This record gives sequence, structure tokens and C-alpha cells, in this order.
Amino acid sequence: MIKIEKLSKIFRTEEVETRALSEISLKINQGDFVSIMGPSGSGKSTLLNIIGLLDSASGGSYKLLDQEMAGAKEKVKSKARKENIGFIFQNFNLIDELSVFDNIELPLIYNHVPASDRKKKVNEIAAKLGISHRLKHFPQQLSGGQQQRVAVARALINDPKIILADEPTGNLDSKNGNEVMELLTDLHANGATILMVTHSDYDASFSQKTILMKDGVVLSEKLNHRNVDVLVTSKN
Repeated sequence: MIKIEKLSKIFRTEEVETRALSEISLKINQGDFVSIMGPSGSGKSTLLNIIGLLDSASGGSYKLLDQEMAGAKEKVKSKARKENIGFIFQNFNLIDELSVFDNIELPLIYNHVPASDRKKKVNEIAAKLGISHRLKHFPQQLSGGQQQRVAVARALINDPKIILADEPTGNLDSKNGNEVMELLTDLHANGATILMVTHSDYDASFSQKTILMKDGVVLSEKLNHRNVDVLVTSKN
């Protein structure tokens, strides 16, 4: 589903050149649940933004569903993003002035889905995530866990082929955070492909594999078998 080879990202100013990613190579197959961990500044979010087609690489190859995205025109990337990727953010990124229904519906409007179909899909996903009784509420009337469920509903509304989660429990207490991780686990069990950036070893333990990054490179990849980690690759 995702194949990255020797991907690099360099940020340049007039005085400084910063290498955020240095020849990253990795592969994510359909149905995988993968976590990316590492200290701040390791390149995790930069990599996630490139995979999510929110940023561009400086070099290397990034193929999404066998289509080369590195160097692709913005129109091509925008289409691929809308059709294939759902985003879950740490800060929820809900629009306070819109109701829960309207927040979830928004991606369908961007994709020109007819109004009758939009209403049906929003009601279905809200029922699935247990937030049907909150559709007329506004984000500030919800708990953090409920807001993240709305964000998950919005991410899923277009039936994306891959879900990108950036610190999805970062602003939640342990109870609400655990609910979100159980929700992601259920989505994965039902066939979702998930790539998650996290600082939490506990959250990462829900995934099948953890990629450890530092200073823009992949240090290691390990399989997670419940509480038993098996080292499968290691790179300098």
C-alpha cells in the first residue's frame, strides 16, 4: 500500500540547512497497524505529513497504491489524499462553530456527495462510534474523548484506505485515551490500515509493529506480540 525508498526531507533557510529525514525506507501493507516512535525532532511528524501528502519530500520515492507521489503535482496529491487518507490529529482539529454532524459531514461536501447520502453516512458512522446522541452538540460541549470520536468519525466518513493518526491520545486523560486506542484496535480488526505517531509505549503496544526513529533515520523495527517484543530489523 505504501512503499518508501531513500526518502529525504531538507528544510532550508538563508543561513541553515536542516535534514529532517535522511534516506528513509519502509513498507506498509494493507491491513497493517504500525506505530512510529522517537524523541521530539526525530522526523516522525515530518514523515507522517509526507505520507499524508501534506508536505513534499526533497528526494527519494514515495508510492501510494503503486502511484508515485514524490514530485507529483498538487492536483494529483489532493485527489489521492481525498480518496485514500483519513487523518486523526492530537488537537482534534474540529471547527467550533459547526455542530458534530456538520464537522463529520465536511469531507463528504468536499467530495461532492449528495445531501441525502451525506445524512445517511453521517448517521451510520455516528451510530458505529456511539455519538449519535451528540450530533446536534458543538465540540466545546463534548469531553475530550467524545471530541476525538468525532474526529475519528470525520476521518472515516470517506472510507479511507489508510488512517494516519498523529498522537491521537496526546490531549486525553488515561480513560479517554484508552477508549480511543480500543477504537483504533477495533477499526484495525475490521480491516483498517493504520499508521500512528506516538510518544506512548502503551499506545504503541496496541499496534502490530513499532518503528523507532531518531535524527531523521529509522533505528529499528520491532514486532509487538502483546507484551512481547521481537526485534526483526535493526539499522544504523
